[in-house]
This record gives sequence, structure tokens and C-alpha cells, in this order.
Amino acid sequence: MAWPPMVSNITTPLLGLVDTAVVGHLGTATYLGAVAIGASIFSFLFWAFGFLRMGSTGLTAQALGQEDYRRVRELLLQSILMGLVIGLILILFRGPILDLALHLMSPSAEVAPWAKSYSEIRIYSAPAVLAGYALMGWFFGVQYSKGPLWMLLVINLVNMVLDYFAVYGLGMASDGVAWATVIAHYVGVVFALFLAWRKLQTFDGHVPLSALIKWREYVALVRVNRYLFVRTILLLLVMLFFTSQGARQGDAILAANAVLLIFLMIISNALDGFAFSVEALCGEYYGRKDKTNFQKVIRLSTYWALLAALVLMFIFWLFGDHIIHLLTSVESVRAEAKLYLPWLITFPLLGIWSFMLDGVFIGTTSVKQMQNTMILCVLGVFFPVWFISQGLGNHGLWLSQAALFIARALTLYICYRQNLRKDVWFSN
Repeated sequence: MAWPPMVSNITTPLLGLVDTAVVGHLGTATYLGAVAIGASIFSFLFWAFGFLRMGSTGLTAQALGQEDYRRVRELLLQSILMGLVIGLILILFRGPILDLALHLMSPSAEVAPWAKSYSEIRIYSAPAVLAGYALMGWFFGVQYSKGPLWMLLVINLVNMVLDYFAVYGLGMASDGVAWATVIAHYVGVVFALFLAWRKLQTFDGHVPLSALIKWREYVALVRVNRYLFVRTILLLLVMLFFTSQGARQGDAILAANAVLLIFLMIISNALDGFAFSVEALCGEYYGRKDKTNFQKVIRLSTYWALLAALVLMFIFWLFGDHIIHLLTSVESVRAEAKLYLPWLITFPLLGIWSFMLDGVFIGTTSVKQMQNTMILCVLGVFFPVWFISQGLGNHGLWLSQAALFIARALTLYICYRQNLRKDVWFSN
């Protein structure tokens, strides 16, 4: 069950990889820096609402385990509607949101106008992106893991074609890359709606549209999502801070970190493929109160995810330099990126444990614990480690990221063992 979400998740950073590769060969770090700034802003902005994916998966999987097909349908419609409304609100307030984001990122004078232009275009993809999150979460919850794969493949294929056409056909730069991404997301979400409609035919019953305006029906979604929102904000605050600190060290460091963050995105999204399967299966067995299969899923998934992590480490060790050369032709950026590549080689092994445990806690909707451990890890580990290691420059930033991975794994594992020992998940 893990391979479709794993492959689909690997395609996610292809959006950033293709954007980076296209502008990375324009002969200057300015456009690459603009895309790095803009992409970081929207990673923060959109993934602040990543609860639309995570909350939908856990609740849908539990409803599936309880054979409550009416609730399965409700969760799809409610999550999509919530995503569309939030996306439209972001567009409505785009002015102050983008001004604040660009101010916090502090791009150089050369990069700033291009980053602003990129961001003013990308914001229009908000409804499609957030509705897509809801659809992905529902697909994983009903164990239709090929749905996100097809959706993301469509998005990436359209994005690749339009990227090349905009930059090399129309002579555009980072603004063309932004328009390509916007159009690709709308094409992808329309295709995903078609897939969801087909999947709904396999479930009995129906949900009247009047259910969408009954606010009490959203209580479970809101209850789960409020904790996931805080947790996601903290995680993305780390990403924003990371890029901002890189920008303060100069455009070459900013661009090099942008290249290396593609490696990190590949790690996260590849290993999250196993975590998504854990969310769906643990959620189903949690709904059925089947403790034996619940633990079996966790054990077997972790074995396979560990193997995948080791394979990624080997690939980065063997081909890391070549990947950097594919992503940019700017020699100063290549040199900086190679200097910090060893950090990325270790990250699959450091990160695998927290990714898998995230899947367990999302599947059981034990999201308050996820929030609390993330607060502890970010405020009690990441920022203190960065403060102490500032003298190491950019190495200090990467050390802080490594410490965060370790802290997340340890704190979640402690909570996991306590929940099993006290039989919190299966006592009723």
C-alpha cells in the first residue's frame, strides 16, 4: 500500500525541482533566490492549512473502519468546501499577507522585486492547492492511494511543460514559473475531483448538500484541525526561519540552501509515503478497535521505511554532486551546496522515526500530543541549538535541523509508549 503515496510524494518536490532547474540555468542567482523566497512563503502559507490533508485522513480512515459510509462522504465534501473558502480568504487578504511575508524574509534588493512578482501570482493558486490537500487526505483515508499519485503526476507534468514554455518560449523568468504552477494546480484539482466522484460510486448511501451548511457537522474536523494547525505553523516557522537566515548570509547561501532543501523535500515526501499508509491503516484498525493489526502495521511499515531511508542515503552519497549540478549551473551556488551536502546524507536516517510516528498519531487523531511535542521540540531544541551554534554559520542552521529531527522522534516515541502502556487507544 505504501508505494503509490511514496511515488506521489516524491513527485511533490518535482514542482520545486523543475522550477529551480529552469531558473537555475538563467545565469544568475537572482531568479533562483526569488523562487526560493516565494516557494518558502507559499510552503509556509499553504502548509499552515495542511490540517486539511492530515485531519481528513485520520477521520476518514476511522469512519471507514466503522463502516460509516455517510460520514466518509460528508468528510470529503466538508474538507473540500473548507479548503476553497480558506483559499478565497487568502486571495482577498493577499496584500497585507504578502507584504508581511516578504518583510520577514528580508530578500536582497536584487531579489526582492522578483520575489514580490512571483508571490503576487502564486497566491491565486490557493483555492486549488487547499482543495487538493482535502482531496489527498480523503484519498488516503479511504485507502485509494493511487488517487494522489495521479493528481500529483498531472500537476507536475503540466507544470514542467508550462515552465519550459513560459521561460524559454515566452522569455519570462520567475514570474513565468509562478504562472505555470498556478495553472498546473487548477488542472490537477479538477482531475482529482473526477477521481473522487468515481471512488464515491463504491460506497453506499448519499449525503444531501444541505449537510454542508450544518455547522455542527464540522465539529470533529475543527477539533482535530486546531491542534494540527498549531503543530504545522511551528514546523513551517522553522522552514521560514531557515530560509530567512540563509538570506541574511548572502544570495549564494540562500540559493545553495534552496537547492539542498529540494533534497530535504525528497526525503520528507518519500518517507511520508509510508507514514500515509500508517495513517490510513492505523486509523482503520483504531476505528475497529483491532489492537493486534494496529501494532503489526506499525512494525512492518517501519521496517520498510527504514530500508527506504538507507537507500536514499546511499543515493545522496553517490549522486549528490550530480544532482546539485542538474539543479544549477551557477558555480558559486554549486560550491556552497556541496559544502553542506553531508548534512542531507544523514537526514533520511534521522528523520524516518518521526515521520512514522506522525502517521500513528494522525491515524488515531491523537493530535493534541503532536502539537505539544512540536512546541517542545521547536522552542526547546531547534532555536536553542541554533542560538548556541550561530558561530558555525550555515552549518549551525543544518545542525539545528538535525537536532529537531532527533527531538521529534524521541518525544513522540515517549508518548507512543505511554499510550500503549496505559491502553489509551483501545480501552473502550
